[in-house]
Amino acid sequence: MAEKEVPQDFAATLARLEGLVTRLEAGDMSLEASLGAFEEGVSLAREAQQRLDSAELRLQALVEGPEGALTPTAFTAPDAAGSMAGEADEEKDW
Repeated sequence: MAEKEVPQDFAATLARLEGLVTRLEAGDMSLEASLGAFEEGVSLAREAQQRLDSAELRLQALVEGPEGALTPTAFTAPDAAGSMAGEADEEKDW
């Protein structure tokens, strides 16, 4: 069985997983197709969890000081263009 391509972002991974669940719940696939969809769904769920874990670690790194002490940091949600409000439009490496 060929390995399916993993979506590049969390939203696409989640959408693909939801599509598989819908197809499985419909119950109109063969046993083999159902098993393949289930295996792909497990893989996608693991990928989504890894992305969430990675995001959590990145956030922790942003609020922990160099010696591990937590420092209060205000969270600013990104605007529609994806940049943080009040920041200059410069390329981020995160």
